[in-house]
Amino acid sequence: MNSVSRSPVLRKRLKIFFFAAASLVGLVSMWALWWEPASLRVLDDCVAVKWPHARSLRVAVLTDLHVGSPFNNVDKLREIVRRTNAAAPDAIFILGDLVIQGVVGGSFVPPEDIVRELGQLRSLAGTFAVLGNHDVWFDAARVQAALKSVGIVDLEDRAVNVETPAGIISIAGVSDMQTRPHDVKAAIASVLDMQLPLLVLTHNPDVFPEIPTSVTITLAGHTHGGQVRLPLLGSPLVPSRYGQRFAAGHIVEDGRHLYVATGTGTSILPVRFGVPPTIVVLTIGGTCTP
Repeated sequence: MNSVSRSPVLRKRLKIFFFAAASLVGLVSMWALWWEPASLRVLDDCVAVKWPHARSLRVAVLTDLHVGSPFNNVDKLREIVRRTNAAAPDAIFILGDLVIQGVVGGSFVPPEDIVRELGQLRSLAGTFAVLGNHDVWFDAARVQAALKSVGIVDLEDRAVNVETPAGIISIAGVSDMQTRPHDVKAAIASVLDMQLPLLVLTHNPDVFPEIPTSVTITLAGHTHGGQVRLPLLGSPLVPSRYGQRFAAGHIVEDGRHLYVATGTGTSILPVRFGVPPTIVVLTIGGTCTP
């Protein structure tokens, strides 16, 4: 076959290649910009820790709701509340960033409208919250007042003892280290009984190296898991001084436990790929049996 007869074959193959490449780019873009950000899953997970009670604790973890970001309107929030209640957790933890500012394609939703829906959350032990950086940037006092108006317990550098179906536990909240002079020592110092399991709620996982060994587990959000997780490479952009170290999931360092939830909303860009919006239902106990 001469060069003249090969040219049409080559051109045909190139057309097929570029069509396939364009189709793949279009499919990935649709997945990252629409299908995955608009989705919602409930992830049952568990962590085995030092646990004195016979029964494990089952909690729902909501974080980075960013209501008003694309695909995260009030209707989506109602679905998050409905599915959280359907999981029947012992307690519910909200780890900050209820509101959003400045995301492409989004629109601001007042915290009062957000908290009106969150007030429909139901668990035997109640709902507890800390603020995130977006909440503080907007108006910390206003968000806190909204939470209080529906009976959600705001924990900022303080602790409470709570009766749960698993037994009495202590819950301490550490304020967002990015926007406030957080005080881990003050939060832990207000714990009334150090023999009880102690759970620390905070927004930014970068505070974890400051958490003492007396804490049973620290729960955090903020990272969104990087919003994009690539095969083999992981999450290339994580809003953390530690990179991928505290990006998502269960981390154990020096016998201390951290769990980072990836949340349901988006920030800066309305993209999620490999990190779907997630409600975490976490079982915490002496053995890992979700």
